[in-house]
Amino acid sequence: MIWTMNRCLVTLAILFLWRVEEMAEACSCSPAHPQQAFCSSDVVIRAKVVGEQEVDAGNDVYGNLIKRIKYEIKQIKMFKGPTHDIDAIYTGPSSAMCGVTLDTTGKKEYLITGKLEKDGTMHVTLCDFIEPWDAMTAMQKKSLTQRYETGCGCKITRCTSVPCVISGPSECLWTDWLIEKLVNGKQAKHYTCLKRSDDSCAWYRGIAPPKKDFLDIEDP
Repeated sequence: MIWTMNRCLVTLAILFLWRVEEMAEACSCSPAHPQQAFCSSDVVIRAKVVGEQEVDAGNDVYGNLIKRIKYEIKQIKMFKGPTHDIDAIYTGPSSAMCGVTLDTTGKKEYLITGKLEKDGTMHVTLCDFIEPWDAMTAMQKKSLTQRYETGCGCKITRCTSVPCVISGPSECLWTDWLIEKLVNGKQAKHYTCLKRSDDSCAWYRGIAPPKKDFLDIEDP
């Protein structure tokens, strides 16, 4: 009897650890430069969150009920996405499930990137780039309409330790973590990776339109 109970406990423990590992793995993601987040997202909007409710989202493969948080939003501007306005975004019920926690008073504006599902709903996770609008730099805000999209043909390679290696001329080396120990460092705040006339890519800094050929670092 005791042996049977112990075996059941061990089985439950293994199942629990497996599910925890599965959740952690599902939420695992590398930090992205704002340009990368823009290029890889289906939707990029500026919005306020004005309401929140927990909703049912069907069942998982084990038959368990899936819960989601539905944030009701007021869209201020769409930088990338469908022709219709987004009036709600969905996320996991907790950070363990990649859920995002947002201010729901309607007083804070956010830049929100996310994925568009087949039913037209927008879903966001901790892996998406979500930033208070007031915390963004002038360059980041300007790049949402004039820079990031033109640089989507370039690849940004994150460097965390030396030596840093790129595989081709169409890559820009992102060194914020290596130099500043910050994900949101100078390159994330002030630089965009753009193509030059020879199809190679380089970092560009500035709000004015770049010259036909430009240096890797150019002040505004």
